[in-house]
Amino acid sequence: MIQVHNFCAGPCLLPDEVYKGAAEAVLDFNGSGLSLLSISHRSKEFMAVLEEAQQLALSLLGLEGKGYSALFLQGGASMEFLRVPYNLMKSKAGYINTGNWSSKAMAQATAFGEVSVLASSEDRNYSYIPQQINIPSGLDYVHYTSNNTIYGTQWQDIPQADCPIVCDMSSDIYSRVYDCEQIDLIYAGAQKNIGPAGLSVVLVRDSIFGKTGRSIPQMMDYAEHIDKGSLYHTANVFGIYTCLLNLRWLRNLGGVQAIEKINNQKAATLYSAIDELDYVVGLADVEYRSKMNVTFDFKEERMKEIFDTLCKEASILNIKGHRVAGGYRASLYNALKQQSVDALVEVLHAMKTKI
Repeated sequence: MIQVHNFCAGPCLLPDEVYKGAAEAVLDFNGSGLSLLSISHRSKEFMAVLEEAQQLALSLLGLEGKGYSALFLQGGASMEFLRVPYNLMKSKAGYINTGNWSSKAMAQATAFGEVSVLASSEDRNYSYIPQQINIPSGLDYVHYTSNNTIYGTQWQDIPQADCPIVCDMSSDIYSRVYDCEQIDLIYAGAQKNIGPAGLSVVLVRDSIFGKTGRSIPQMMDYAEHIDKGSLYHTANVFGIYTCLLNLRWLRNLGGVQAIEKINNQKAATLYSAIDELDYVVGLADVEYRSKMNVTFDFKEERMKEIFDTLCKEASILNIKGHRVAGGYRASLYNALKQQSVDALVEVLHAMKTKI
């Protein structure tokens, strides 16, 4: 295969051994003579996969044995924008708006009650994380997005409230040490740091349900999915198995503590170049910079064509910013190697001789 450096924001890179293991299972799953794509989602072989994936999903974040359930659902994080208020909103919920995905989550919640915007960074194009937020009592839950994929900002702390805390952790889950036990419901689209697109992973404290007073369709009911062990409907067998391979890889690497050190180094390498080079501009405020999604641009429009050409020559792919934000974005998810970051930094420095 051609050696490329893929900075895609999602679906993202997975470790080489995960690709290999998933490919082998498609041909012959665990020596069964059957393809992974053809085994029953209720077979003992897949039940073992699902149970191990659920266990690792919780244990890697320190949530095993703490009253949480792990769900592997279909629809991605966008489905959870809807499921969360369906299950938790009785009359009023608080949302902190730090980007496009927060806004989409808020839009879904308005169908179930009042949405209180507790704080927003929209005034400066989502370049920072609001601080000193006054969260009133009596809300059904508070929702925030831990890492803002499009704008390149990231929370360092966790909002405090007298109600359940809900976090969309799609783009930085399993990337850093974070006190997840302070959060009552974590959801994430799998396609950032967990597995292939099409799945959402939900880690939820079991005690927060049953308080809305509404009748919830079974497909949307978290309690129903917990009761059925993520098997209310036919499971995404391939997706969950690939997630398991990736979670095993992370465990064998040393867990979240180990990958955080690697991720910190990758981010430091790239941000150092951005700050050093006077023709590059970081788009997020320094104190709120994401270590997963680094956003930047150039001071002059003509520099973009030079950069694009050099990236193509260096086999650097998917570096353009999101269509709503423009500029450039380098996504540094767990499986991205330091060599790829070094290649990007080399291109940034090479522009000196071209401009």
